[in-house]
Amino acid sequence: MPSRSDPVESRADDDRDLYDIATWEERTSLDGLSVALHWLITRSAKALVVFVALLGLLAILGSFGLSLVFDPAVAMLVGLSAVPAFGLAAYVYVSDVTTGEPLSLLVATFLLSILTATFAAVLNSELQPFFNPLGFPGLVLFFFVIVGPIEESVKLLAVRLYAYTDDRFDAVIDGAVYGAIAGLGFVVIENLVYIAQNVELGELSLSIAALGAGDGITALRALAGPGHVIYSAFAGYYLGLAKFNPENRGPIIVKGLVIAAVIHALYNSLVGPVTTVVSVVTGLPRVAALFVFVILFQGAFGYVLVRKLRRYRDAYLETRDAVDPAVEPELTEFED
Repeated sequence: MPSRSDPVESRADDDRDLYDIATWEERTSLDGLSVALHWLITRSAKALVVFVALLGLLAILGSFGLSLVFDPAVAMLVGLSAVPAFGLAAYVYVSDVTTGEPLSLLVATFLLSILTATFAAVLNSELQPFFNPLGFPGLVLFFFVIVGPIEESVKLLAVRLYAYTDDRFDAVIDGAVYGAIAGLGFVVIENLVYIAQNVELGELSLSIAALGAGDGITALRALAGPGHVIYSAFAGYYLGLAKFNPENRGPIIVKGLVIAAVIHALYNSLVGPVTTVVSVVTGLPRVAALFVFVILFQGAFGYVLVRKLRRYRDAYLETRDAVDPAVEPELTEFED
């Protein structure tokens, strides 16, 4: 690996002052101004992203009527549709064997993912018409080129905006935790939109009968929800890996996004055809066939995710309990 220092810095003795020659630190008032401006620019860029996302969210909610946000029946349906995803995100959270993640970062990531999801909603709707003329192959291409990459990127953006830069994000596995929380936030807003599009809000009542509204859309969204948590937990894990391997940060993040986007697009591409085939071959109702497919597909990739989390846990426990071999002889001699 090439040296990460300038030739002058690597060859000079430690007593030589190389400030503004080959090294730099904040010394002068101009340096201080530069540091302050850099801080302002980076924070302003993040604030702009959040502001634009907020406008997008308000526009989407406004298209259904902002009153739906405060409708208890809608809140009940959205909450129930997110239960499986919440359970999976909770499992990822408790799988973190390092220090517990602070509630402030978890809540911020959840809320930011609701906001950044609006970017995916806008881009997906604007770009899908270009693929529709191609029929089913075009739909598959749309899933792999647009939906998977964009949705996984905006979920990862929610982590990158805040939690990633916090000092309390102090382990690789933290990335999986915040990725899972971002996936949960995405599920909540996506399910809200689907429910609002498929049910007559004026006819909803706060009762168990509401679960059948919109041809059981709540149950259908509950089946799809855990997938978002799995995909973004994968991408988040590699974001965490990238944070602690800055020399290869870019390729590592891309690897995580590719894994998440491909699994996501594969699910979207297969869920319709496979559900139909299973229903026809077995005679099962379509909802039951969908349930079988989701359990097998999400279960398989969920198992891979669990294996990855357990590998980290095992490595953490082994290295935490390990004794430096070089110290052992000295300890033995001292004890004697």
